[in-house]
Amino acid sequence: MSNPALLVLYGSQTGTAQDTAQRIMRQAQRRRMQVQVLPLDSYNVANLISESLVVFVCATTGQGDPPDNMKNFWRFLFRKSLPAGSLGRLDCAVLGLGDSSYPKFNFVAKKLHKRLLQLGASVLLPVGLADDQHDLGSDAVIDPWLTSLWEKVFALHPSLAEATPLREDEPLPPTYAFHFLDDVKEKTDNRIRIPMEQPVPSQSHPFPARLVSNKRVTELSHFQDVRHIEFDITGSNIEFAAGDVVVMYPCNSLEDVEQFCQLLRLDPDAQFTLRPTNNTAVPARLPQPCTVRHLVESFLDMAAVPRRSFFELLSTFATNELEREKLAEFSSAAGQDELHSYCNRPRRTALEVLADFPHTTAELKADYLLDLFPEIQPRSFSIASSLQAHPNRLQILVAVVQYKTKMYKPRRGLCSTWLASLDPAQGEVYVPLWVKKGTLKFPKEKDTPVIMVGPGTGVAPFRTALQERIAEGKTANVLFFGCRSESKDFYFKSEWEEMMKAGHLVLFTAFSRDQEEKVYVQHRVRESAELLWDLVAKKSACFYIAGNAKQMPASVCDALKEVFQQEGGVSAEEAEQMLVAMERTGRFQSETWS
Repeated sequence: MSNPALLVLYGSQTGTAQDTAQRIMRQAQRRRMQVQVLPLDSYNVANLISESLVVFVCATTGQGDPPDNMKNFWRFLFRKSLPAGSLGRLDCAVLGLGDSSYPKFNFVAKKLHKRLLQLGASVLLPVGLADDQHDLGSDAVIDPWLTSLWEKVFALHPSLAEATPLREDEPLPPTYAFHFLDDVKEKTDNRIRIPMEQPVPSQSHPFPARLVSNKRVTELSHFQDVRHIEFDITGSNIEFAAGDVVVMYPCNSLEDVEQFCQLLRLDPDAQFTLRPTNNTAVPARLPQPCTVRHLVESFLDMAAVPRRSFFELLSTFATNELEREKLAEFSSAAGQDELHSYCNRPRRTALEVLADFPHTTAELKADYLLDLFPEIQPRSFSIASSLQAHPNRLQILVAVVQYKTKMYKPRRGLCSTWLASLDPAQGEVYVPLWVKKGTLKFPKEKDTPVIMVGPGTGVAPFRTALQERIAEGKTANVLFFGCRSESKDFYFKSEWEEMMKAGHLVLFTAFSRDQEEKVYVQHRVRESAELLWDLVAKKSACFYIAGNAKQMPASVCDALKEVFQQEGGVSAEEAEQMLVAMERTGRFQSETWS
């Protein structure tokens, strides 16, 4: 019997599951196995019945949802018409990547594991449930799980164990070969084109939206820079409703691009084409030919904190003894605490790591850039405007991420910093973007009241909802808004005042730092017990929370349950059940981010 080829299929939202899938691929290559890695939706799922060995790596997003690049696979796999024994030939394993601070921890992996068993597959080992909250991150589960996986695979196929594996310090072949063009007569233009025939914008066909305005909406003395940004989407065919999100790819800063090219001795104007060394497609976002500058600015994620796989690959190029020892330590299971202290805790970027290992960086070949650096991931923002109130416009509210660690330079969020730097006064600026359905859904019925809790930038989707609802004559609206100070970060204050004057909005505000003891939105929810009970119990109101996932959502839920107990005279258990029932019927919804 010939050795089986391994297929690794992944569902990834932020790139972590993709990174883990590629790590499994490299381990298979070292064991001299035939291996292929694909996102689940790029794989023809009908072929699953003839596969013999598959590893599934899946993240869970939102409220227990599958990632975008496995949604079609998910729908197919859960068809009722699939026969019970259809995957009888398949040996497989499922590894889940999740975060136990979310209620539906690793929901997708657990459900997939169960479904594969229903369809007759042989599952080689228990589902792996990696947890981001663990002190050592996901690797605390992934490392022992992978050791187990290879033991099971070798027990099943003893002939695989006969091949001599490649040493850990031997570089594997790169995924792509760079072919530099020496004498290019005409320069390639990697700028955005506005196509004449515009399909509905999507990740593969974003719409280049013109930036109309980029205004700071916090007081200059306030610690945080928050931007209200407006795009012109005329002619895009983009439509959206309250709760939807806009998605875009950020770019690296010019300073980082220059430093990167200097460290790797690359000419930013040099052009190249990519040739896959195996049956991998060239990334769709890279034009052929492409300039080094375009690759570094728009594609390579060098401003992120690198994952362990980065150090594993880097260590294979090290010829300097000191650097090689340190990189080998960071790559080993035993060195993970050390790696955490060096990299994750201070939020050190991949570019800063390259600067710390100059000898190894000097050895790097361009061919390995796409193996070493993941692709920049798209970023999502709640849309903060309605097409009824602002035709052909799309607005967002963005907090610019900046914080201090022990590193000399402050840490900055890639996308928010890039957006804040765009200035339409300096000339026309276009941002390629597309829109996705959000998780928040608002009631169609005219007289269903809506209660919204949106502190800080969490208020963005509720501004869209209010503009939309008021345009449709829906005036039973209650908003709880919280921020630090009425004079410094009270977003859209004049708009709320106009809505209140017109009788379209009841507003409760919590300014946490404007008095001695701190006041938050959950305090205002408790104080409004009588009104909220009347709306929820007697008028079937819908209740929404949006904002930062730290303590706020749980505190607001506790306050709401106290309202039920106080005004409805129910027990703590009954109040909990009421909230669960509201969530099940869509009358309680939340959208939070960390």
